[in-house]
Amino acid sequence: MIGTPPSPLVSLLQRTRPGHLRSAVVGLALTTAAACATAPPAVVEPAPDPMQLALALEDRTALQEPLRIVFDWRLNESGSRISGRGVARIEPPYRARLDLFLGSGETAIRAALVDGEYRLPPGAPQDLLPPPELMWGVLGVFRAQYGVELMGAERLEGEALRLRYRYPDDSLVHYRIVEGRVRQVERLRGDHVVERVQVELVPESRYPLEATYRDLTAFRELHLTRASMERVESFPPDIWDPAGIRGAR
Repeated sequence: MIGTPPSPLVSLLQRTRPGHLRSAVVGLALTTAAACATAPPAVVEPAPDPMQLALALEDRTALQEPLRIVFDWRLNESGSRISGRGVARIEPPYRARLDLFLGSGETAIRAALVDGEYRLPPGAPQDLLPPPELMWGVLGVFRAQYGVELMGAERLEGEALRLRYRYPDDSLVHYRIVEGRVRQVERLRGDHVVERVQVELVPESRYPLEATYRDLTAFRELHLTRASMERVESFPPDIWDPAGIRGAR
């Protein structure tokens, strides 16, 4: 892990603002080891009609209204820790804008996710945020990419369900569903989990209170904790294009 090169964001902050970084090698190693060591839940039986299950989950978790969500974020990567505050703006059918700020108010990342496509400014870090389907999972939204193959569904121990997809690059994405809500999304290579999103839900809200994204191959963990959420009017179209190179869709 010591030899793993830091992401562009961490490298930039190390050069410009070293005071924001603190050593977190031990904590990150323990977190990653715990994530890798977690045994998968046992399969009870195949679930009937996986396609109907997927359609019902997509309908139940779809975005319903424009929202502005303020959250605290914390990034652990290769022995460095960075934290700050962020703002997410979401709008049906599938649009999300994410802005992460450092404690000083400087912008760390800005990105838009429209359907299954990220829109990033030139030079923005490409590897810090989860893949689109995992990013939707951070919001508790089920959104499989177009052109993927639904492999099946199972009932798991603890009254959970699992949906399994195969992507064109042969990676697998598994969704764990509890009481009709997305609780975990994993991307696998072969039998190994390489990325995971896990969310903490509360009964009174359809959106997660906390979410954690782990890239187990890059020793990276991004943790988000919701501070506030409010319904707003629709957002201006240009916020979905942080690079400023597209017409509004």
